Amino acid sequence: MISKETIANDYKTIQDEICQSLEQLDGSARFEEELWSRDGGGGGRTRVIQNGNILEKGGVNFSAVEGKLPDSVKRALKVDHDDFFATGVSIVIHPNHPWVPIIHMNIRYFEMPSSIEGGEPLRWFGGGIDLTPHYVIEDDARFFHGTLKSVCDQFNAGFYPRFKTWADDYFFIKHRDETRGVGGIFYDRLTATDDISWENIFEFSQAVGRTFAPMYTELVNRNRNRSFTEAEQQWQYQRRSRYTEFNLVYDAGTKFGLETNGRIESILMSLPPTAKWLYNYVPEQGSQEEKTLSLLKKNINWI
Repeated sequence: MISKETIANDYKTIQDEICQSLEQLDGSARFEEELWSRDGGGGGRTRVIQNGNILEKGGVNFSAVEGKLPDSVKRALKVDHDDFFATGVSIVIHPNHPWVPIIHMNIRYFEMPSSIEGGEPLRWFGGGIDLTPHYVIEDDARFFHGTLKSVCDQFNAGFYPRFKTWADDYFFIKHRDETRGVGGIFYDRLTATDDISWENIFEFSQAVGRTFAPMYTELVNRNRNRSFTEAEQQWQYQRRSRYTEFNLVYDAGTKFGLETNGRIESILMSLPPTAKWLYNYVPEQGSQEEKTLSLLKKNINWI
């Protein structure tokens, strides 16, 4: 099995590659980096980009932390040990353009000592990519899902349908009865089996990370020069409020970070710079806004 140090180092490289690509995509803004350490062990590199040509606010964060799990997290994970190691890259990008989508990506690795002396440690990979358009453009959604399916199919033909359904279920705002966006892929506690080795799972995690930049670059460049109205900008702020609600109410990564005394600025980096809550908003019949709401559903076969 590849060591946790090797995994963390490669995730740092992926963070570097993505930051370079996003700076090139924006053409103006540059990432600001803050190095931090965690009480209990480890730390990370928080990188934030703001007020760019197209990227209004974004973060590409790396962390590798260790320490003791609180009882609430131990119960949620159904584990007995306290000691843990976790590393990953987490990304959220909020563009300044209502026709350019929000995107989120996470790749992560988690490890705990074996409950049996001399046994193999408990370990797994998790991650995924999902897209949250302010306006759903069906061709873009098909491109996005087609790209993810191609990545998944390189490793296991069952990955895409399984992880796509998982994303539909996970990125669902129950109190709104709508999905956060058009989904993507989501997976957690992925371990080696007879069909796939630890090395292959790690390669899959790397492939997910490295598909982010070219895929998002394509989606941005398709729409960045499209004109938009003030009303469309206001709709963008309304859709950002739904993104905020999901992250604060349901997101497992946010909960884990808060319950393990994580760094608040890094945890809440995912929130948009501006969002609005309009009371009892009802879109006009036949409008693009109504169309978007009609497509925020589970189980749409975008392929």
